[in-house]
Amino acid sequence: MYKYKRYIILLLIFAIVSIFKINNHSSWNYARHSLYKIRVAFYTNSLKNGGVERVTSILLNYLSKKKYFILYLITYKPRLNDEYPLSNNIIRISLSNHKRNLFKEIKKEKIDILIYNLYYNHSSYFLWLFYHIYNFEKSIYMEYKNCKYILSLIPLENDYLFRIWGIKSIFINNPTTYEYDSVIPSNLSTKNIIMIGRGNDPTKRFEFGILAMKDIIKEIPDCKMNIISESSNKLQNLIKTLNLNKFIKIIGYQKNPESFFKNASLHIFPSICDTYPMVISETKIFGIPTIICGLDYLALAKNGTVIIYDNNPNSLAKEAIKILNDEKYRKKLGIEARESMKAIKNDLIINKWTSLLLSVYKGIDAFSIQYLLNDEHILIKQKEAIKKGLISFDLN
Repeated sequence: MYKYKRYIILLLIFAIVSIFKINNHSSWNYARHSLYKIRVAFYTNSLKNGGVERVTSILLNYLSKKKYFILYLITYKPRLNDEYPLSNNIIRISLSNHKRNLFKEIKKEKIDILIYNLYYNHSSYFLWLFYHIYNFEKSIYMEYKNCKYILSLIPLENDYLFRIWGIKSIFINNPTTYEYDSVIPSNLSTKNIIMIGRGNDPTKRFEFGILAMKDIIKEIPDCKMNIISESSNKLQNLIKTLNLNKFIKIIGYQKNPESFFKNASLHIFPSICDTYPMVISETKIFGIPTIICGLDYLALAKNGTVIIYDNNPNSLAKEAIKILNDEKYRKKLGIEARESMKAIKNDLIINKWTSLLLSVYKGIDAFSIQYLLNDEHILIKQKEAIKKGLISFDLN
C-alpha cells in the first residue's frame, strides 16, 4: 500500500519516480533532450459543472500546446454531455468501469506526475474550521507536512500558516476562463444582479443573497436577480415564500454564461468559505463589481469589490443598493475590477505551470520553485536561477 500512497495527492503536485525516472544530473537540459516527454495526468471527478472542472479544462488545453508533455485526463465519471472542451491530443481515461483502477492506469500509462484535482486548489483551512472537524483537519495537514509539494491559492495559507507548520507549499494563481482583451465589459447600465455557482451547496449561501433581495426591491423596484445554478427546491421555496418570483430567476447550469455577465451590474458572492472563486475572476474581467461576505484572505478579494463582515442580509442589501443607485461609484468599482485582471494573463500562468511541472520532475525543492513563480517576471527569474545553478532549462 505504501508504494501506491505516493500517488495520492492532496492539494498538491507530486513527482512520481517509479518507472521512467530521469537521472538527477544537474546538467540535464530539457531544451536539448526534447525526445522524452513528461507524462502528466490530471485526475478529477468529471469535466462538467464546477470550478475544478473548468480549471482542469483550461490548464490541459493550454499545456497541450507545450512541447514538453504528454497529457492525460483521468476522470471518475464517464464522458458527459455539455462538458468543458478538451483538446484532441489529450488522452482521456474514465474509471467508471469498475474494472479500471487509478493506480493501475498510472502504472500502465507510465505517468510521471499526477495532479489530483479532487482536492487540489478547492479547499482551505477555513473550510475545515467551518465544519468543526478538527481531527480530520489535523490528519490532513499532517499529511501535507509529509509531502514534497503542495499547491495553494490562498496567500495567507501559503505565506504564513503553511510556513509556520513546516508545509512546503507553492503559491500559484488559477488561469482565467476568458482572455482579458477578448471580452467586451458590461456597461453596468442595468439593475441586474447575478449569483453563480452550486446553489445547493450550503457553503455557497445563496439564500443570503435571496433574503437581501427582499430589501433591495423596496428601494429599487426594477431590480432583477439571475441565479446561474442548477435548480434547488430549497432556493425555489425560499423565493416563493418571500414573494420574489417576479424578481429572481434560477436560470440553471450554463456552460457559457457570457450573456448574463454582459447584462449584469452587480455580482453577489455570499459564500462562507472559498479558495480561488472562478466566478469572481470572470465577473472582474467583465468589469462587474462584487460584494463578498468576509473572505478578505482571497487572492481576488481586492479591487472592484466591497466586503461585508456580518451575516445580516440587511447589510448585504444596503451595499447592493448603494452600488446600484450610484452610477459613478458603480462604474468606478467596475473599472477597478477589470483593471485588476490585466496582470492575470493565461500565457504567464501557463508558463508558470510549465516551469512548475519541469521543476517538480527535476526534483527541485519547493522554495526554489516558489522563487521562480514569485511574480510576472518569470523568464527573468529563470535566467537568474540558471546562472545560480538552481535549474538548467528555460521556456524559450
